[in-house]
Amino acid sequence: MAAVDLSTHPGHLARRLQQAHHLLWNTMVSEEITSPQFAVLNALVAEPGLDQRTVGERVGLDRSTIAEVISRLGRRALLDKVRDPQDGRRFLLRLTDDGLRVHRKLTVRTARMNQVFLAPLSAEEQDLFLDLVQRVSDAAEGLRNPPEPLRAQR
Repeated sequence: MAAVDLSTHPGHLARRLQQAHHLLWNTMVSEEITSPQFAVLNALVAEPGLDQRTVGERVGLDRSTIAEVISRLGRRALLDKVRDPQDGRRFLLRLTDDGLRVHRKLTVRTARMNQVFLAPLSAEEQDLFLDLVQRVSDAAEGLRNPPEPLRAQR
């Protein structure tokens, strides 16, 4: 059997892209705050007072992962949980002053990192690349709960 050309396999390329992103993140942005943690901080800057489930949906993290990310950010005193006055079972999340400061600092660093990450592409190619990756990512969200015919193909 002949070897397959992995350069035509999107999963292989996505993994390589993720490895490059991880390397750049750790060297240019932060070794302490992960990219998913930054995404949570960013979501709470955009919409303070969201509950944990909604933040997870906004940033594309499953329930167990978002719970761990929220827990870690809470232990670092970057966010606070306050009981929802309308629903005592729910907690609303808000960034602390330290959380806001860390977000501001990392926002500048992520902008620089993204410039390096996308440097091999022209400005037009960068726009196209981001559009295409967004479309594939959005479509992939639908694969979490695939329709019945898709499940049967497995």
